[in-house]
Amino acid sequence: MRRESRMITDTLYRAIALVTTFGLAAGTAAAQFRLTSPDITPGGTIAEGQVFDSFGCSGQNVSPALAWSGAPTGTKSFALLLHDPDAPTGGAGFWHWIAYDIPATTTGLPQGAGKSDGSALPPGAASVANDYGTPGYGGPCPPAGDKPHRYNFTLYALKVAKLDVPKGASASVAGFMINANAIGKATLTGRYGRK
Repeated sequence: MRRESRMITDTLYRAIALVTTFGLAAGTAAAQFRLTSPDITPGGTIAEGQVFDSFGCSGQNVSPALAWSGAPTGTKSFALLLHDPDAPTGGAGFWHWIAYDIPATTTGLPQGAGKSDGSALPPGAASVANDYGTPGYGGPCPPAGDKPHRYNFTLYALKVAKLDVPKGASASVAGFMINANAIGKATLTGRYGRK
């Protein structure tokens, strides 16, 4: 009886060790996918150079430089979404940038890559109109007097090289297609408010 009890205990310990080891390895792999920027510190204030240049804001509307590493195995392309969940739009938030079909060999975007004509994106990449109604990057411009809004830059690793986004698709349709093909994501959040 004692021997059987010890065998069961040993087997349980081995099983726990295996589950723990594989769980930690999976968690480590997922935690390695990172999105960073020399222009935005995590949780920090977004600079005036990245702020929109209309709607009462007077920034330069230049997209920040972004860099990433640790993409999941099997990544065939990337998509970048910039969203303000705090925008007073009845719960929908506000889409500031949606770029997709970014080649899997890409490890970052230079400052200004969000030009409306798409000329500064990597070859083959595309974008849909943001909620300002223009393609490319549209910087922060929250209502005056609001507490600082959060701006979530989320980079998605995709299992497809090209998304079949219909011409004229909305940000929500593109976002749906991106999420349906995602195998990983990394987020960087900046903040911006105006008096």
